[in-house]
Amino acid sequence: MLIENYNKVRANIDKACESVGRDPSEVTLIAVSKTKPLSDIEELIKDGVEDFGENKPQELKEKYENVSKPVRFHQIGHLQTNKVKYIIDKAVLIHSVDSVHLAEVIEKEAAKRDMIADVLIEVNYAGEESKFGISGSDTEQLVRDISTFPHIHIRGLMTIAPFVDDPEENRPIFRGMKELLLDIKSKNIHNVDMEFLSMGMTNDYEVAVQEGATLVRVGTAIFGERNYNI
Repeated sequence: MLIENYNKVRANIDKACESVGRDPSEVTLIAVSKTKPLSDIEELIKDGVEDFGENKPQELKEKYENVSKPVRFHQIGHLQTNKVKYIIDKAVLIHSVDSVHLAEVIEKEAAKRDMIADVLIEVNYAGEESKFGISGSDTEQLVRDISTFPHIHIRGLMTIAPFVDDPEENRPIFRGMKELLLDIKSKNIHNVDMEFLSMGMTNDYEVAVQEGATLVRVGTAIFGERNYNI
C-alpha cells in the first residue's frame, strides 16, 4: 500500500518535470515519516526508498538508531539549539537553519565530531507570522554570515509555502524562491553551493517541481493522515 502511494507521487513528479522539460532525476522525493512508526519506513525500505524526513530530532535519532539498514534521514522541522546534538551526525541534511545563533550551535557540535554539516537556509518567503524562516530580503546576508563557519556547508534553500486549496496560488512563491537561489548562486560565495531547493509538500509539490524544486517533502500522500494526539 505505502509503496503504491509513493510510486504514484513519484510518477506525478516525473510528469511535472516532463511538462517543463526537466530531467526527473533532478528531483528527490523525501518521504516525510514524522509521527509514523518505524515499520512504515521499513516497508518502504524493502522497495528501495532511501530518503525520509523527520520533524522532531528525538524521533529522527530513535529511528536512525533502530532502522534495519542505513537510509538518509533529513531534519526538515524547526530545530531548537538544545536538540542539535541529537541529529548533527545523523541527518544527511538539515533543512531548517534560519539564524546565525542556530548555525553557531551546529558549528560547535559539528566541530566536536570533526565533521561538516550540510544545511539549507529556511526562507519564510510568504512572510507568514506563524512560520519560521528568514525573510527573502535578509537571506543573502544570513548566507554570507554562515558561510564563514568551517564545519557548515550551505547547500541551498528551503521554504514552507502557505497551505492553500489551489496550489497555483503558491506558484509565485516557488518561482521567487528559484530566483532567489539563482541570485545567491551568481554571487559565488565561498563555502556555498546553491544546489538544492527544498519546497513543495503533499498539496502543491507538482507546482513546486515545475518551478524548480530539487527536493520535495511529501508525507500525507504517502503515509496517510497523521494522528497528532498519540
